[in-house]
Amino acid sequence: MAVRFCLFLKDEHRQLFAGLSIYTVEDKTLQTAFRLYDFAWGIAIPLLRNAPRLKDGFTGRTLEEPLPEADIWIQAASGGEAFLARTLLSRLRTAGTTRVLVTTNTRQGKDIIDGFIPEITQANPTLCVFSAWFPFDRPSVMSAAAARVNPKLAVLLESELWPGFIHALKQMKRPVYIVNGRMTEKSLSGYRRFPAVCRALAPDAVFAVSKEDKRRFETVFGGGLASVMSNIKFDSLPAPAADTYDGRDPGWTGRLLPEKSPFIVLGSVRREEEGHILDIIRRVTMKRPGAVIGLFPRHMERVDSWKKMLSEQQIPWQLRSAGFQSIRPGDVVLWDVFGELASAYAEAQAVFVGGSLAPLGGQNFLEPLAHGKTPVIGPSWENFAWVGVEIFRNKLVIRVNNSKEAAEQLIGLADNPPPGANTAARAGRYIAARQGGARKACELIEKALIASASTISERNRS
Repeated sequence: MAVRFCLFLKDEHRQLFAGLSIYTVEDKTLQTAFRLYDFAWGIAIPLLRNAPRLKDGFTGRTLEEPLPEADIWIQAASGGEAFLARTLLSRLRTAGTTRVLVTTNTRQGKDIIDGFIPEITQANPTLCVFSAWFPFDRPSVMSAAAARVNPKLAVLLESELWPGFIHALKQMKRPVYIVNGRMTEKSLSGYRRFPAVCRALAPDAVFAVSKEDKRRFETVFGGGLASVMSNIKFDSLPAPAADTYDGRDPGWTGRLLPEKSPFIVLGSVRREEEGHILDIIRRVTMKRPGAVIGLFPRHMERVDSWKKMLSEQQIPWQLRSAGFQSIRPGDVVLWDVFGELASAYAEAQAVFVGGSLAPLGGQNFLEPLAHGKTPVIGPSWENFAWVGVEIFRNKLVIRVNNSKEAAEQLIGLADNPPPGANTAARAGRYIAARQGGARKACELIEKALIASASTISERNRS
């Protein structure tokens, strides 16, 4: 099987485990496969102690820190899945006190979980929520972890398929569910290399976010296992308030921007696409010399590089941290201050969202949409494919192929911005029509919790 810890290894270690990272079942038993998998982890774990992404929480990953007992075990790999767990728990309703363990693989995920626990437990006192690091998937480690937690059921969020974890829970006859399930064609081609093991590790049910994902999961695990749900991420999106997005806030713009200058925001710009973004700036400043451009690098360490690039192109620029008194029509405001992108989206006439002009999967283009703005993005948006292509057909988001097309669209929007209230209202309807996935998943968990508790009780009596 594909050993997921290879994703965390340093480059010099990966080749060492390449031969152990794939296992095909031919004339060998599942038990032998797991012995090999356990052996590979046994070699890897000592080397992982100082891996930058794994040394944080290492004692938790190796069970040197004990795990709490829980009724439900939710695995949320990183930050995105941690937010999904928050949305799920905010809608979970159980009879009586329920202990929930939420585990994660990353520091970002751990911080998010620790941050929302007080909010969740205050809103629903019947829930006792704990956070912990997800143990290394070594079968012997996972068997000990599962025995200690002793969950009535487990939930894997999105694309998490951990063989040791699933196998340990199956040995205990505890149901495992994949919720908000996603599987790429690349992952499918890998899983097809060991069909017998995949069928043996099939979860009890999969709730996939699209018909395509459902098909892929059933190709791996067998037919009749998966169903389609609305993506839980839609449930976490606030409904845009259609009556608040027409016109600028004069107090905000009076402090920041020259009066009557179109404001164009280039948000979440990534290093790999900086050449394309520079071309957009050149084209916009040439055709609309009075526009003010707000440039938001995704990572602050790129600010100095942008200073150099803009100066070399003789494009006037100002740092946001220097204030706004000296900003003139035609300036680029290089944003070196955190936390103001959402406000800038709300004030802009035109918005481009980065991470999309290079093959990076895109950044969050739903945020400007929620502020009543029609965002322009490049061809790469795979990270947000769950939103659906209908968002382009409905002209809520404009997708372009290159920097030239992006500049043309931004100029058009700056000259004739669509009514914010209309955009926000249509965005709200689009989002609302796709909500409800979290409640559906919670209904599954609530019913499964009752059924599993009854089964465990009968098994203990017998």
